[in-house]
Amino acid sequence: MTEIVTAAVLVIGNEILSGRTQDANVAFLGKSLNDLGIRLMEVRVVADIEAEIVDAVNTLRKRYDYLFTTGGIGPTHDDITADSVAAAFGVGIDYHPEVFELLKQNFESRGLEANGARMRMARVPDGAELIDNEISLAPGFQIGNVFVLAGVPSIARAMFNGASNRLRRGAVVMSRSIRCHCGEGTIADPLSDVQDAYPEIDIGSYPWSRDGRFGTSLVLRGTDTARLDAAYDAVFQAAVDAGGDPVEEPGEQT
Repeated sequence: MTEIVTAAVLVIGNEILSGRTQDANVAFLGKSLNDLGIRLMEVRVVADIEAEIVDAVNTLRKRYDYLFTTGGIGPTHDDITADSVAAAFGVGIDYHPEVFELLKQNFESRGLEANGARMRMARVPDGAELIDNEISLAPGFQIGNVFVLAGVPSIARAMFNGASNRLRRGAVVMSRSIRCHCGEGTIADPLSDVQDAYPEIDIGSYPWSRDGRFGTSLVLRGTDTARLDAAYDAVFQAAVDAGGDPVEEPGEQT
C-alpha cells in the first residue's frame, strides 16, 4: 500500500487577514501537492506576530509531513517570517554569504542601493537549505520539513516548483464529479448509504444555483480507481433514483 503523505500551509500576513490582499497560493499548492500524492490537510492564516507564527510553525510541522509557509520574507519591517521560523527551530539567523553577494551585485547593477532593508532578504536561519528564486533572486529556504516561500504568487510557484523534487510522494488522490439537479436534502440519505458502503472514498456535496435553477455537485475522491468508479456508479444511480437528472461534470476526473 502506498503511504499517505500529508502537508499544511501557513499563510502569513496582516494584508491577508484584513482583506486587502486575496490569497492566491493555497489553491495552487493544494493542486500541486495533490498531483504529487501529498494531501493538503490544513491551512492557517496568521498575522505578522512572531509568537503566533512560532506557535503555528511548531504545531503544524509536528502534525504533518510537510509545512509550507507563504509571505513575510521581503525587505520591510513586518517581514518577520525568517526570524520567526528560526525561533521556532531554536537556531540563529544571519546573512547567507552567497545570497548577500548575489543580491548586492544585483541591486547595484540596477542602480539601487544595497541598503539594510533590501539586504534583509539575504538573512537565512542557520542550517537551512536555500530554495532558488529565478524571478527576483531573493531565495526561500527549507529547514527540516518546513518550506518557506514568498507571498507573491508567481515567486511562490517558482520556488515550489524548484523545491518539489525534495518531496516524498504518496498515493495520488483522483476525483470524479456529478452534477445533480436536486437539493442536498433530497440526496442526503442515499448519499450517506453510499458513503457507508465505500468508507475509503471521500464523498462531498456542494450546492449550486444558476439561472434560477439549483442543485448539488457530488464529488468523489479516492486513491483506488476501481473503488472510486464503483462508488461513482452508486452515487450516480442514487441521483437518478432521487430524480436529480445527474450528469458527469467535465474535467473532474483525474
